[in-house]
Amino acid sequence: MGLFDRIKSGLKKTRDVFSGRMEQLVESYKALDDDFFEDLTDILIMADVGVKTTELAVTRLREKCKAEKIGDPEKARQALKGILADIMRTEPFQLESPMILMIIGVNGVGKTTSIGKLATRFKMVGRRVIICAADTFRAAAAEQLTVWAERADAPIIKQKEGADPAAVVYDGIQAAKGRHADILIVDTAGRLHNKTHLMEELKKIGRVAEREYPEAKRKALLVIDATTGQNGLQQAQVFKDVADIEGIILTKLDGTAKGGIAIAIRHELGLPVYYIGFGEQLDDMQPFDADAFVDALFG
Repeated sequence: MGLFDRIKSGLKKTRDVFSGRMEQLVESYKALDDDFFEDLTDILIMADVGVKTTELAVTRLREKCKAEKIGDPEKARQALKGILADIMRTEPFQLESPMILMIIGVNGVGKTTSIGKLATRFKMVGRRVIICAADTFRAAAAEQLTVWAERADAPIIKQKEGADPAAVVYDGIQAAKGRHADILIVDTAGRLHNKTHLMEELKKIGRVAEREYPEAKRKALLVIDATTGQNGLQQAQVFKDVADIEGIILTKLDGTAKGGIAIAIRHELGLPVYYIGFGEQLDDMQPFDADAFVDALFG
């Protein structure tokens, strides 16, 4: 399948609900009035677009309809697609070499699978990748990551459970330098309940990277489970407060009817969604495309 078809398939649950409600809205009104915009607001909020983002989108739509004298609900729907795409649009994630890519997120959001998928994507465009298992606190984390590293055919650097994460990253850096790898992907502990420890751990890893591999570009991507909706948005805000997050990987979009959370993340956090995930296969992660996403959302 092409990019649009993959996104369309992955967004089926969201699209079935959202586009159905949009169809009913357009069919129920002959002209645009306050009731139309109020019902539209409810539809967007139910899709987890978020109150702030919904208010922005509806306000822009009102202004556009007034300025361009749009009075037809169908034309208003088409205008809304462009407004939502504009809110979400961003530049693609930039690969650099050498690069240390930190993958951050609470346990259970799909960090491990995302790392395997990223490694596969990066290798497909000719990058040499090494995976580093620095989540040494969660039981069997390294073993699970090893399975995905093997599936991606990427070497993995790990130590025993409970080891110092910074020490594992040190080993990973030495391996990346010695093997002339382009990208070192680092799995980190998903411990949001103790923000202070998490922040100190990330700082320590950063110091090791700066000392041992200063020429490497350091970036951090946050993994969010789309099925958690607004809770995922709150998690992202906390992580953003304690870490220098470059952007978002949004997983499990195929498991929710509230895929609008992607729009809320972009607007409310000011962070780009770089990748979206739909399943368990290595090629189920796709680069985010705002126009394709909105087209798939509307059906």
